[in-house]
Amino acid sequence: REFFFLISRELFNPYYGLFEYSAVDTYTVQISPLSTYSTFLHTRFRFAGRIIGLALIHHCLLDAFFTRPLYKMLLRSKCDLSDLRYEDEQFYQSLIWIKDNDITDILDLTFSIDEEMFGKIEERELKPNGKNIAVTEKNKKEYIEKMVKWRVVRGHEGNKPTYLLGFNEVIDLRLVSVFDANELELVICGTADIDLNDWRQHTEYRGGYYDLHPAIVNFWDALGQFDNERRLRLLQFVTGTSSIPYEGFAALRGPNGPKRFCIEKWGTSDSLPRTHTCFNRLDLPAYETFNQLWEKLVIAIEETSTFGME
Repeated sequence: REFFFLISRELFNPYYGLFEYSAVDTYTVQISPLSTYSTFLHTRFRFAGRIIGLALIHHCLLDAFFTRPLYKMLLRSKCDLSDLRYEDEQFYQSLIWIKDNDITDILDLTFSIDEEMFGKIEERELKPNGKNIAVTEKNKKEYIEKMVKWRVVRGHEGNKPTYLLGFNEVIDLRLVSVFDANELELVICGTADIDLNDWRQHTEYRGGYYDLHPAIVNFWDALGQFDNERRLRLLQFVTGTSSIPYEGFAALRGPNGPKRFCIEKWGTSDSLPRTHTCFNRLDLPAYETFNQLWEKLVIAIEETSTFGME
């Protein structure tokens, strides 16, 4: 699980140029138009598709959330205007306004778009001679369709088959055709919204701990005061991934199948908590006070970057 978590964090990181955030205030990723300038481009996209497929096979979640059109690509489904709402809300709303209003003598548009590439503005034609074809009330439907296609592919038409090739080398399309885009997202990436009651309900205890043990009561009180981001950090610290399966905490997996989140009594009050990510187990000392538990737990989850061997 941690392997897929760490490799997906790097592979889909916009820093490397293959992918980019879909909007300034949105952290879903999409294929970047600048990826065409990357070295070993097709090999890297093929690899990315394989990683997604392997994660599905091994029931592991990825540390990345993609745009709706990208999931539709994997399903070989056609994208439409509604998909842009999950990609770039402002862009989507502008096209909706054009669709729902009479634009005669209001907008001065042509079948072309200005796109920034390496700090320079370049004009892209949406159809042959598009920069000389005005958008009117009669042809605006075609304009919207062209804009949707441009926003989805944005210069990476050649990368899409390579990306899909890698995925389909691992996953038969028939195995995922039962999903829609929303369902495929949950299967690949899980969910980042933690239900604390569901977490507690599907937790087991060992080493003398039980649900009403003072240390356990303090533990759940601490999680109740954590924000969702810190809860995800704790989840990653214990399980190796910061997402939850779409079925909830009941579906957490270990090496040989389902494995519940577990808290075991271990160590002294001077020790920091430790974890066994393969088994979703948190070794938690029986701290005497809430403040002590809070301090030790926060240090453990905030200062940990990866796993170790002993």
